[in-house]
Amino acid sequence: MINQVKTAALLALLSGLLITISYWVIGGSTGVIVGIVIAAVTNLFSWYQSDKIALAAYGAQPVSPQAAPGLYAMVERLSQRANLPMPSIYVVPSQNPNAFATGRDPQHSAIAVTEGILQILPEDELEGVIAHELTHIANRDTLTQAVAATIAGAISFLAQMLSYSLWFSPYSRDDRNGPNPLGLLLTVILAPIAATVIQLAISRTREFAADAGSAKITGNPRALARALQRLDATARQIPLNANPAFEPLLITNAFSGQFMSNLFSSHPPTEVRVEALLRLEQQQNSPQRVF
Repeated sequence: MINQVKTAALLALLSGLLITISYWVIGGSTGVIVGIVIAAVTNLFSWYQSDKIALAAYGAQPVSPQAAPGLYAMVERLSQRANLPMPSIYVVPSQNPNAFATGRDPQHSAIAVTEGILQILPEDELEGVIAHELTHIANRDTLTQAVAATIAGAISFLAQMLSYSLWFSPYSRDDRNGPNPLGLLLTVILAPIAATVIQLAISRTREFAADAGSAKITGNPRALARALQRLDATARQIPLNANPAFEPLLITNAFSGQFMSNLFSSHPPTEVRVEALLRLEQQQNSPQRVF
């Protein structure tokens, strides 16, 4: 519940940032209205197109039960345990070991795994990863991340366009009815950074819940803990080329989680996630008290 409230607050802050930028740049009530319209359009667009955009960004290809019977059977089995509709399954042609889920709701969802993750993870660890992604679908984190990525992308695009306007159309201090020069400068410099930090914070709040959901579905928290350690050790060695805005969808990222990189990391540090999973294992194995 706390994570849900925090996520909602961060999404509201991200939308508010977009509206505030529009206000400073355009000025007055017109700027507020334009900002609200942009936020509404980006949210609507991400609602209907988020799955297609994310899958295309990573070059994911659909896979049939005949082409990957083991993977298909695993996803089907875990979906039944999680009481979810069977998602579409995709494979990303990359040796980087990773996975992600996408889609606006459980009825329109997809899970994508890379060729690399299929090669390096044993069955129980791959089950933990798939269950993690199914939990994202159940919690509708896939839609949340798509909305956050789209709004953050709109903010960054607006800032980039404004930087060009500062070079080619300088504003006069006497032009009181035009865009605010200070607002333009702050937008160009600070807005993309703030949008990225907020987007990544949203991602981090959802990962612990997805890890816990995986442990509940599989009954084996340690398997996911081992998978995360294995992925963290190998994923950085092989790049997964795509738009950085979609990195929060992945189960792991390439940052170490140390010093400033923790602020700009789309996931909590792997060692912290592993510790949380091992605590869940202790709770599952502890004898129940009888009163």
